[in-house]
Amino acid sequence: MTTDSRGDYQELVDEISELLGVPATLENRDFELIAFGAYDSEGELDPSALDPVRTRSILTRRSTAAVRTWFEGFGITRATAPVRIPPTPEAGVYRGRICLPVRHRGVVLGYVWLLDSEPGAPGPTDPQLNAAMRVAARIGALLADEAQHGADLSRELRAVLTAERGWQADMAVAALRTALGPRGDGPYAVVCVAPWPSADPDDAPSARTVPHATALCTVPWGPTAQWLAALIRLRATDTLTPATSAATRLLERARGVEGGGAGPDTGTHGTPGTHGTPGTAAAPLTVAAGIASPRVALADLAAAWQEASAAARAALAEPGFGPVTEWSRIGPYRLLTSLPPETAQDPAVRPLLSPAHRELARTAEIYLDCAGQAARTAAELGIHRQTLYYRLSRVEQLTGLDLDDGEHRLLLHMALKAARL
Repeated sequence: MTTDSRGDYQELVDEISELLGVPATLENRDFELIAFGAYDSEGELDPSALDPVRTRSILTRRSTAAVRTWFEGFGITRATAPVRIPPTPEAGVYRGRICLPVRHRGVVLGYVWLLDSEPGAPGPTDPQLNAAMRVAARIGALLADEAQHGADLSRELRAVLTAERGWQADMAVAALRTALGPRGDGPYAVVCVAPWPSADPDDAPSARTVPHATALCTVPWGPTAQWLAALIRLRATDTLTPATSAATRLLERARGVEGGGAGPDTGTHGTPGTHGTPGTAAAPLTVAAGIASPRVALADLAAAWQEASAAARAALAEPGFGPVTEWSRIGPYRLLTSLPPETAQDPAVRPLLSPAHRELARTAEIYLDCAGQAARTAAELGIHRQTLYYRLSRVEQLTGLDLDDGEHRLLLHMALKAARL
C-alpha cells in the first residue's frame, strides 16, 4: 500500500471489512466515529446488525458516555489482542462485537469494531484476526503520526485561508507545509460549509471524524457568523468524490447541531423571491456546502477557499444547485460572487428589490431565466400571459430599463441574481 493510501482511514477500514467479511467501524479512543466500512452481504440486511448502539454510532458519529463505560468494562483500554463482547439486548447490543484495539507503542488510540458471527456460525479465524490486527497497527501508526505532526491543523489552515497576500501568506503556507510533513503533497480540494452553526471560532470537528479530511477550521464571515473550511485529500485531480463525501457528512453534522434538517428557511438571504432552476420550485436552504476546483500546491488554497465559499453562497441563493455544489457548476455566480457587495446592486434595479415589489422581481427573474419566452414564463408562474405583460411593464416603469434591449436585460438579470447573495 502506498503512503497516500495509508493516509486514508476509510480504505484501511474497508480492508478489514473485506478481510474478515463483516462490517467494521473505526472510532477514536473517545468513541467518535472516524470511518465506517459497509460490507456488502445479505447479513447486513439482518435487523440485528442495526442494533441501537451501532445505529447511534453511525448516525451521530459518537457513542454516549454510558455506552463507552459499558464497553470499557470489558478491558478494551488495556487489551493488546481482539476482545469478544457478548450480545446484551438490555444494553441495546443485539449482536456480539469483536473489538480490535488500535495501539501504537503501547498507547491505545482507538478501536475497530466488528460484528461477531451468530451463535453456531463460523466466525473469523485466528489467522484472519491476526491479519486484521496488523491493519489496526497501521491505523495506530497513522493516528500517532497525525498527533506528532499536529492532527488539529485548524490554526495553520485558517492562517493560509485568511492571510493577506505577500509575506504573511508565504509564511502561513510554509507553516502548514511543515505541519503536514509528508502529507503536504496534493492534490487537494477545499470544502466550505456555510453557515457553520456555532458561534465558537474554535468549534470545528476533528479531521479524524471526516472522511478524507486533512484539516478543518472555522473562518469568520461577517461580524458574527462562522463558516467551516475543510482541506480534503484527493486521489486524483479529475475526481471530487472524496470532497463530495466529506461535504455530505459535514452537512449532516451541521444540521444536527442546528437541531433539525435543511427545511424551509424563514429568511430570504436577501433575495427578491425564491425559486430553483426554471420549471422547478425549491425551498431556500439553511446550510449548504461548496467545493472548489482541485489544487496541487498549498499556495493555491486561499484561491480555492474563495471558490468553495462562492459555491456555498450560490447554493444558498439558488436551491436548485442542491445542498452540495461545485465551483465549476455555479455559472454566472462565479462572476457575481467576486463583486463587492456595494457594487452588486445597481441603482436602476434597487427600487425593484424593495419588499413591496417582491412579486414583480420574481416575475422579472423567471422571465429572464426563461430566455424571455412569455408562454414558458406564464406557465411557470401560473398566471395569464396578459398578467405577465402587465407585470413586465411595471418592471420597466420602476427601473427605467427596456426589456427589449439586450444590455438592459443583462443588467437586470445579473442584478437580480446578485441580490440573492
